[in-house]
Amino acid sequence: MALNPRFDYSADQVVWVVGASTGIGRAVAERLASKGVKVVVSARDASALHTFEARFNGCLALALDVTDAAAVRSACNAIVQRYGRLDRVLYCAGVYKAMRAQRFDLSQMIQHQQVNYIGALNVLAPVIPLFLQQGTGHISLVSSVAGFSGLPQGLAYGPTKAALTHLAETLFLDLRPQGIGVSVVHPGFVETPLTRQNEFPMPFLQTPEQAADAIEKGWMRGHFEIDFPKRFSFILKALRWLPYGLYFKLVHKGTGL
Repeated sequence: MALNPRFDYSADQVVWVVGASTGIGRAVAERLASKGVKVVVSARDASALHTFEARFNGCLALALDVTDAAAVRSACNAIVQRYGRLDRVLYCAGVYKAMRAQRFDLSQMIQHQQVNYIGALNVLAPVIPLFLQQGTGHISLVSSVAGFSGLPQGLAYGPTKAALTHLAETLFLDLRPQGIGVSVVHPGFVETPLTRQNEFPMPFLQTPEQAADAIEKGWMRGHFEIDFPKRFSFILKALRWLPYGLYFKLVHKGTGL
């Protein structure tokens, strides 16, 4: 069911990918740019961004730290000055470190909040007024299946992704009547620099290119939720409906933790 306006490659699109130096963000940026979309790439790694800018004519690299609200606002202003508008933003910036309560690290907990969630708010602060002024636009937030419910090793990461999902749902309710699209992306395990640190098996592991394909298809079909791989997300969604006693028992058994 199309809950959003469908993405149209024939239109003269300007898309801002935040978190585009590696992984899913980079794969999506390359997919769009190869099809003629004007892509603005942002991340902290300026070198990786400028390599992208040199490769794709008409694209723009804007290095920034998403925790710096002023820098994010300046980047948004620079995009409008360069292209005259912004059509879509994909927030893909994130940090991940596996953590359990036995090794609670407050600094890591706060860093996850600052990058994964507050960073998204810093992007939304200039983007939402811009989209409302334009009367069009689309916000896409990359959450995770790890945000569906509590899981071992996800003490720092999972709550931030749950917050992004909740944020996207509320944004959709508020902005759809205004003509603004909103979508939330729920990836499973994707081969990225972040997931390479995992020392446990990652079922249904996908490549960034497969993730980019799923996101592209979701946008083109006007979906609100874009989840992949479907088998994995279905299992985790089904677990949410179980009574807590059974849920905790199955998670302990399934993970061995």
